Parts: sequence; structure tokens; C-alpha cells
Amino acid sequence: MTNPPDSPQSNQSTESPNGRAGSDTASPVARVPTTQPVPPSFQQQARLALKQRSANLSHSRPATVWITLTALALMLLGLVVDNFWIGVSGAIVTLLVSLQMLSPAFKAALEELILPQQRSQLLAILAGIAAIAGLLKFIGFYHRLDVWAQQVNWDASGSLAEWFGALGQIFIAILAVYIAWQQYVISRDLTIEQNRLTTQQNIITQQQTIDAYFQGISELALDDEGFLEDWPQEQAFAEGRTAALLGSVDSSGKAKVLRFLSQSKLLTPLKRDRRLGRPILNGDGGYEEDRAYGVRVIDLGVMLAGAELSGNDLRWTDLSEANLVRANLSRCDLVKANFSRTILYEANLTDADVKGTRFFYGPVETASPRSRTESPDYRTGANTGAVIENADFTGVKELSESQRKYCCTWGGEKTRATIPGGCEGIPNKLGR
Repeated sequence: MTNPPDSPQSNQSTESPNGRAGSDTASPVARVPTTQPVPPSFQQQARLALKQRSANLSHSRPATVWITLTALALMLLGLVVDNFWIGVSGAIVTLLVSLQMLSPAFKAALEELILPQQRSQLLAILAGIAAIAGLLKFIGFYHRLDVWAQQVNWDASGSLAEWFGALGQIFIAILAVYIAWQQYVISRDLTIEQNRLTTQQNIITQQQTIDAYFQGISELALDDEGFLEDWPQEQAFAEGRTAALLGSVDSSGKAKVLRFLSQSKLLTPLKRDRRLGRPILNGDGGYEEDRAYGVRVIDLGVMLAGAELSGNDLRWTDLSEANLVRANLSRCDLVKANFSRTILYEANLTDADVKGTRFFYGPVETASPRSRTESPDYRTGANTGAVIENADFTGVKELSESQRKYCCTWGGEKTRATIPGGCEGIPNKLGR
């Protein structure tokens, strides 16, 4: 909305302080920068030229069209009356006019597809080929080639061609064999990679199963305050879950479970309250051990009979009174493991580390293997030892003198033959 002529705003002076008329503000008027025109590219120039030629051609298109139609009609007339010169004349005129109409489009397409530098290179290549062909002509190469072709025995050449054909078939067969071999190699590599991924997935699944077992056993054997509370029914459930797990995991999984149960004292016979059957604390933050009359939370029994445990870490594990008949313990680390009253009949302990491994209690002179009818005496060692008949001790490491004497005394002839250091001078009390 504009102000009226008599309003104060319309009569405001636009003079500057020095008395010169100017704008409302004292700042100079900003100049609009001018942009430099960008030169068109070569392709744009070619398109513009094509449009210009098409525009020029459109002016002469009616006349060219009439000439083309007339030439076609003349050619058809020649075909109808069977006149050679009329038909040829019409065909030549039609061809020339059509080439004239198409030449601008061809030229524009050529200019757009091939750059000037490429045109010169193409021309140089064609000129070089033509020059080589001309030189060969002038030195008589083609004449000599013609003379040689007339002297060739084409029957022999045909046999040679057949020989080359057979050689080509051999090459094709070799190529087919090579392709089949590459397919086999690729399939083998894919199978190996798939097996590796499957093994890795099985390991992850097994570890998750073992973790769930650890959590379940802990919740089953402990009360809300964290004390061990295993009633007979809970012991039965714990043994059932352990047997099921040991039967479904590999050797490394079995070793993990045994280490967990041993360190948690779930395999150790604990002293119990005679009335309630609860384990008794020993005053040192643990539970009292009672080898003679104690009760285990989990009794392994025959869960490890014939088990594959080779090459695993079984240090400080309590495998006492377990049935390890025909178990494979080769290359195992058995440092400080407890095998008292364990059945190691026909077990394989080759190259195992038995430093500090307990095979019996008491003095070696009075120690003896377990008995089905007699109770163990942990003071004298009678009936507290492991059954090692027909066991293989070949190459065991860190075998102490007392361990060697016990194994030679109660191992039998087959076991004695595998004891490092021999059993010379040590009687065979097993009698067989």
C-alpha cells in the first residue's frame, strides 16, 4: 500500500549528508556478478549441428520426396515393361537421392561416435593396411602365393586337416577334463568350508547346552541361600541329567563337565548329617570330605565306561570309584587327578601326564585294588586302589616310584609290559 503524496514519508529527503541526492541507505549499490558463458561440449556442438542440418533439410524435403517417388515409379515401370535402361535409371536415381537424404544423419552420428583424434588414427590404420597391401603387390608376393597354391597337394592337405581336427578333439577332451577337475576342486572346497561352518556351529550349540546344564545343576543342588541341599530325589535328577549330557557331547565337552563337577565338589563324597542327610561344613568355607562313608551329589557310576577323553585337560578331577573300563585317556593331563577305587580295566593311558595322580591311599606296600566284598581302609590303603589290569601305560610322563610299584604289583602281566622303567624285581601280586 503506497503512502499519499502529503504523508511525511513521501516528503522525506533522499539527500545524503553531503547534500547529494542518494538512496535511503548510505551503502553503495551491490553489483550483480556476471557469469562467464560455459563453452558447449563437443557432443553438444554435434547435436546442434545435426538439428541445424535437419532444419535445412526440412526446407528441401518436399522436392526430394517428389524426386524419390518419381524415381521409384520409373524403376517400377522398367520392371513392368521389362526395360533395362528405364529400371536401372530409376534405381540409380532412387539410390543417389536416398544417400543424399541419409548423409547428414550418418555424418552427425560419425562425428558423435568418433572424435577427431580417433578419426585420424583410424585413417592412419586404414592407410597403413592399404600401403602394406600395395607393397606386397609390387614385390610379387601375391604371384608367389598363387604359384605355391597351385603346387600344393590338396589331398595331403586334407589329411593334414583331418590330423589337425583330431588334435583339436584331443585338446577339447583335455579342456573338458580340466573343467571337470576345477569343478571337483571347487565342490571340495565348498564341502570343506561347509563342514567347517557346521563344526563351528556344533561347538557353539554344545557350549550353550553345557552352560544350560551348569545353570540347571546349580539351581537343583543349591537352596535359596546358596547352601548345598540335595535330597535323594534331587540327586537322582542330577545324575540323570549328567548321564544324558555326557552321552551327547564330544570329548572336550565331557572334560568341561568333569572339571566343573569336580571343582564344585559334586563328585566328592561328603560327610552328611545322620538325621537330615545334609552335608556338613568343615569350618574353612567348604564341606567336610568323608571317603569311607560320605555321599556324593552325583555318582558317575558307568557314565564314562568306554568314553573317548584323549588329549583333554583333566587336572584335579575327582574320578574316584568311577567305571572307566576301556576308556581312552591317552595324552590327557591327569595331574593331581584322583583315580582311587576307579576301574581302569583295559584303559588306554599312553603318553598321559600322571604327575601327582592318586591311584591308591596309604603306603604302597599295603595298598591294594578295590574289592567287591571288602570295605576300603583309607589308613592302610587296602582296597582303596584303582583296578589297572590290562591297562596301557606306554609312554606315561612323570610316573613316580610309588606309582610304578603299585602298577607293577597289581597290573598283571599285560600292564607290567607297558610300565616305563620296567617291573624288574617287583612281584606280580595279581597272579595273572
